[in-house]
This record gives sequence, C-alpha cells and structure tokens, in this order.
Amino acid sequence: MLSMRARMGTYWSMLLGAVLCLVIVIAGIAGFMVIEQWDFVSSFYMVVITLSTVGFQEVHQLSEAGRMFTALLIIGGVGSFLYMAAAFAQVLVEGRLQILWGKRRMMKEIGKLKDHFIVCGYGRIGSIVTKEIMGEGHAVVVVEQDLELIENMEQEGVLCVEGDATSDEVLLAVGLQSARSLISALSSEAANVYVTLTARQLNPDLTIIARAGNKSHISRLELAGADRVVLPHFIGGVRMAQSVLRPTATNFVELALRGGIDLQMDELSVSTGSELVGKDLIDSKIRPRFNLIIIAIKKKNGDMVFNPGPKEVIDAGDTLLAVGRKSDLTKILDIM
Repeated sequence: MLSMRARMGTYWSMLLGAVLCLVIVIAGIAGFMVIEQWDFVSSFYMVVITLSTVGFQEVHQLSEAGRMFTALLIIGGVGSFLYMAAAFAQVLVEGRLQILWGKRRMMKEIGKLKDHFIVCGYGRIGSIVTKEIMGEGHAVVVVEQDLELIENMEQEGVLCVEGDATSDEVLLAVGLQSARSLISALSSEAANVYVTLTARQLNPDLTIIARAGNKSHISRLELAGADRVVLPHFIGGVRMAQSVLRPTATNFVELALRGGIDLQMDELSVSTGSELVGKDLIDSKIRPRFNLIIIAIKKKNGDMVFNPGPKEVIDAGDTLLAVGRKSDLTKILDIM
C-alpha cells in the first residue's frame, strides 16, 4: 500500500494536470474569440480539434497572430495532457508495484517463521483466535480468501496469505511443516474436515485444533486428524451459564488465562533434559523456588492428574498446569 503522503502527492499531481487542461481549454476559447473575433461555438470547436490533434481543417482562415496562438495552445495542451496521464500512470504502476513488493516481503517474512501458529479463516472466530495468540507474543499467519479481510489484516499488521486453506500449496507456503499448531476456523464444516485431513498428512506431528458447528461433526474431525475439536456456540453457552452460577470463579479463571491480573495460569512442558524429570513435587521444590502452584499434571499418555499430591513424580513429556505470577512463570522455563 502506498503511504498517505505519497498517495496524496500523486493525487495532487493528477488534480493539477486536470486544472491545467481546463485552464488551457478556457484560455484557448477566449483567445480565439479575442484574436480572431470568432463566436463561442467556432472557438470551442477549434480548441477541441487543436488539442485532440485530429488534424481537421481550420474553422476559418487564421491570421498570423492566430497561428502563433494555436501553436502555443498545442504545446501547452499536449504538455498538460501528458502530465496528467503520467500522474495517472504513476498511481497505477506504483500502487501495483507496492502491492507486489508488500506480498513478496510478507512471504519472505513468513518463510523465516518457526514454531508459529496458522489460522485458517479470519471470520468472527478466526479473528478472535488470531488476536488472542498475537496478544501472547506469538507469531501467527492467517490464510483467507476474502480480499476485504486481507486488506484489513494488512492494515492491522497481521501476517496473511490470500488463498484456499484446503490447498496443499497454500498450507506449505505458510510454513505448515515448521509450525507449532494449526487452527481451522472456517465456517464450512466440510472445509474444516478437508483442511484437517490435508494438514495431518503434510505434518503428522502438528497440533491441529478444528472448529465444529455441532457435536455430530466432532467424530469426523477427530478421524480426519484433529487433536481437539471446539464448538464455539457450546463454549459460549457454558461460559454464560457459569458467569451466572459461579461469577467469581469464572472471572478469576478468565483474568488468569488472559493476563488481566498479575496472577496467571500457564502450561509448562517438561523436556527430556529437564532437572525435574524423575523428581516428585516435593523434591522439585517448585513451590519454594518459584512460588508456583501446580494444580494439575497432564501425563505423557494423556491422563490428567488434578490436584497432584506431593509424591507425584514428574516425567519427561509431562505438562504441568501452574498458577503464579508471570515473572515466576518465566523464570521456571530455564529448568524445563
């Protein structure tokens, strides 16, 4: 996209060219009426055939002064029209080149991404997902076909690619093989199934989250390869009910997850080389060292251990669900 100053400068050039052309036409009519004593219609006709360079015969015999005036009129008129045409061409060429350069630069930036998130669809759900992930400081690339939404994302600084999310080429272009996760938030159930199936085939280790319209579609998406299926309407209904039944608890969880307070909840993945591997919660000293509370452990096999006891052993591949200050959650990453 052209900068505002550049666009305004080019548009002013076009406007100036148009004004010059109008002034020359008016001056030409007035000149023939004064110099040659012609009527308005004859003068206007002479100006038109002169500036258009069609080469028609003169309306009346021109005097020597009239011929000199006509020559000056041709020079000024043709120059003004060329100036306006050049300004108009500049708008077209610069705008097109800027768009192409912007796309090339964006694709180059996308090509450098690693461990990023891919969001398919920038509708009501996809836009929220994108902003939430970006708000946490993670890189996101959006695949969208709607040109208006593409333009909005470019203005908002969101990395995006125009294309069909069900296409292998498009998914590979947004770095599917080096991405951390893909979120399929398209409005079409069939499209979400196809995207999930394609993404799983291209990257078997990718975490895939898919959107479903109703519970009957969950099994299809899971069979296609989705790690988790989300029903936005169901979650919204549950959230509203819990806001009425347990307003304080619901508000706390939302604030903790979204960083509305200093106390936050986060997932901590235990790597093979972590010093926590093989230790129980007491020996790990997570609470006294980092002032964090472990409220659950997701074992490597997928089992969830809620409110784990002090003798619960931490294994490589486990995920600890911890609550604490953001600064403390950042510190513990050094030993994970």
